[in-house]
Amino acid sequence: MINRMRRAFEPGHSPKFLVIVDETEECGRAVRFAARRVLRTGARLIMLSVVDASDFQHWLGVGDLMKQEANERAEALIDAYEQACKSLGDIACERVVRTGTKADEILKLIEEDEDIAYLTLASGTGSEGPGPLVSMIGGRASQMFPVPVVIVPGSLSDAEIDALA
Repeated sequence: MINRMRRAFEPGHSPKFLVIVDETEECGRAVRFAARRVLRTGARLIMLSVVDASDFQHWLGVGDLMKQEANERAEALIDAYEQACKSLGDIACERVVRTGTKADEILKLIEEDEDIAYLTLASGTGSEGPGPLVSMIGGRASQMFPVPVVIVPGSLSDAEIDALA
C-alpha cells in the first residue's frame, strides 16, 4: 500500500471522519462520536459497511442472491445510522458498501479518499474484549493506517459522548 499524503485541510478539501458501520452493539457509540465531531468541526462523515465475501463464496447457485441480501442489510444498517445522525443536526453522510475483509476494505477506502483524516471505532463492552476490529487495528494502527484511529469506549452514554465530542 502506498501511503499518500492526506489532503483534508488543503483548499477545496474537507476532513472526513470514517466510521465503520456494522451490527455490533458498540457501533452506535462510534457513529455518535463521529457525528458530533463532524457537527462541531465542520468536517464530513463517511460510513463504511463491509460485507464479508467469505459468507457466501462457497454457495454456487445462491451466492449472488446471498451477496445481494447482504448488501441490502448493509444499506439498511447505514440508513438507520444516517437517520440517527440527522437527528443530531445537519449532517451529510457519504455511504460506502464494499465486499471483502474489513481491514482490506478500510485500507483501500483510506487510500482512495485523501480527505479521510480520522478512523473512528468503538470498543466492545463485553467480556470478550474490545471487539475483533479494535483488537486487530489497535496493535497495528501505526503500521497499517495513515490516519489517526479514534477508539471510543463502548460504555459511554450519549451525554458523555456529547461532552467529549
